[in-house]
Amino acid sequence: MALIRRLLGILLFLGLVPAIGQAGPSAGRILVDPVGRNVHVPTDPQRLVALAPSVTEIIYALGLQDRLKGVSRFSDYPSGAETLPKVGSYTQLDVERIVALSPDLCVGTKDGNPLAVVEQLDSLGIPVFVVNAVGMESTMKSIQAIGDALNVGSRAQAIVADMRRRIRQVADMTSQTDSKPRVFVQIGVSPIVSVGNGTFINELIILAGGVNVAAGPNPYPRYSVEEVIALAPDVLIISSMARSTVFEAVKAGWMEWPAIPAVANQAVFIAPTNIFDRPTPRLVDGLEQMARYIHPRLFKE
Repeated sequence: MALIRRLLGILLFLGLVPAIGQAGPSAGRILVDPVGRNVHVPTDPQRLVALAPSVTEIIYALGLQDRLKGVSRFSDYPSGAETLPKVGSYTQLDVERIVALSPDLCVGTKDGNPLAVVEQLDSLGIPVFVVNAVGMESTMKSIQAIGDALNVGSRAQAIVADMRRRIRQVADMTSQTDSKPRVFVQIGVSPIVSVGNGTFINELIILAGGVNVAAGPNPYPRYSVEEVIALAPDVLIISSMARSTVFEAVKAGWMEWPAIPAVANQAVFIAPTNIFDRPTPRLVDGLEQMARYIHPRLFKE
């Protein structure tokens, strides 16, 4: 891979090959991506590589999956993404594989994609448009930014408008009660790991009308069983993370502690995979599901 990079760099420097992904110096547009970088985006990008599972989902949601030539590992939704060529995990990208796919645009994320790799791709003439979704609002902004960059801004606008409508519906429903159930979300088994401030799940709990009993400066605090019992959550949610058999056993373990209000009230749930922490249009699915867990009587229908 190092040899390929050196050869490409020499050829680009000498002008013996055109910059990958650029038809010429006048082709394309200079766009400012959500992290403030000037990116030379082709006028009509046709060969896309998604550098994170969330980006893969967004491109599918925009109806541009036929342009995807490569995706990062763990891009498992929609199911068609699983068959696309992989370019490494989003934290450990394989530059050689990306170059081999001849993309005219990569779309990445600030959270996870190494800056050194982004800069290396730029130096090889492969533009990288980077988004930065850290919550519900910035997720919607990322969807819109990607849509605009790929010339489907109206589609992105429609997706975002639908997300906002559904967020308002949840707010309207939860405003009908003064109840603020105490919620504990478990995302790790051994040790028990929950979520604090600065996480998607913490924001979803708040938006869904609950109180996160694990809230605090540590985004991923650890707990013992005794500490969780002492927190006395009204709702206990286990995030499956595609390991449903493991978490069924975890749920069975919690059900042996009736002193926990969530156990006594049969409010222990296993959440669907990847809807609570992946910044895509499905994040609003996660919000609606969270609201159903926290306020089931309001969402019977």
